[in-house]
Amino acid sequence: MEDCKIVDLYWERNENAIGESDKKYGKMLKALSLSLLSSREDAEECVNDTYLDAWNAMPTARPAYLGAFLSKITRRISVDRFRATHRQKRGGMENLTEELGECIPSSISVVEEYENGRLSKALDAFLAALEKEKRVMFIRRYFYSQPVAEIASAMQLGESKVKVTLHRVRESLRQFLEEQELL
Repeated sequence: MEDCKIVDLYWERNENAIGESDKKYGKMLKALSLSLLSSREDAEECVNDTYLDAWNAMPTARPAYLGAFLSKITRRISVDRFRATHRQKRGGMENLTEELGECIPSSISVVEEYENGRLSKALDAFLAALEKEKRVMFIRRYFYSQPVAEIASAMQLGESKVKVTLHRVRESLRQFLEEQELL
């Protein structure tokens, strides 16, 4: 079923919207959540919570890209779940945070900058200026939390090329944020 028809079902408050969303995007959303949580049960709960959040959001939002809309909700819910259950433990997300820590420091001012939109706009501008291959790698790694090996396989590249490219993109991001006076 096309996204616009699924969104129409949400707007009509038709419960089939959830089933159709799951048919079309369930596997992708579970993979996204699982990459962040490493627990199949938690991932499934997060995807179910995604559908509830989408159900509640639809009367005011009409997403043009349902997959992206649901992915964003799933990622937010999964990150929240991760934080709640792994406060003291180290895992995959901390490794990603360390990688990005070189270019985006963890401080209250960065959170404030993101919330007021400056950092968000700067990240959007930075990503828009990247070549497609680099942008895809960056998004796969830092939004979808995919391992380097998985990115390399999906893009038919060597792992070392992916690692080097991601390192260079992080360096470019750091320089870009310094130029924007966000660091």
